[in-house]
Amino acid sequence: MADSVEELEEGTALHLDFGKLDRVRGVVPCAVQNVDTGEVILVAYVNEQALRHTAEHRLATFWSTSRGELWEKGATSGETFDVLEVLVNCEQNSLVYKVRPRHGGICHTKNAEGEPRNCFYRRVDLDTMELELLDP
Repeated sequence: MADSVEELEEGTALHLDFGKLDRVRGVVPCAVQNVDTGEVILVAYVNEQALRHTAEHRLATFWSTSRGELWEKGATSGETFDVLEVLVNCEQNSLVYKVRPRHGGICHTKNAEGEPRNCFYRRVDLDTMELELLDP
């Protein structure tokens, strides 16, 4: 486990949380994909309340597993996503939100220039199992 948020979000050590869903009930994973580019932007969790809020407002809404509350993406940062389509997998245990970012960036983390990144800004080096920063 990482000692700090800084180490977790900017470090090169791999600290995957394999026990997350053991601690959080009533959610399914949701991949978020930019409908225009095909880029996977982030993966978050959705409960029934978040899915209904998304359907009603057409804004990407999730369940924050760390805060235990509804999370409308961009409510504080302004980086909101319009939801154009919601896909469900064959076992009905995961979703894909196809979205169009309204404005601003994507992730709450920033690169060295202060620009928001895509949430998948690091790659696992399969030889060393260390992380490589793709958008420093």
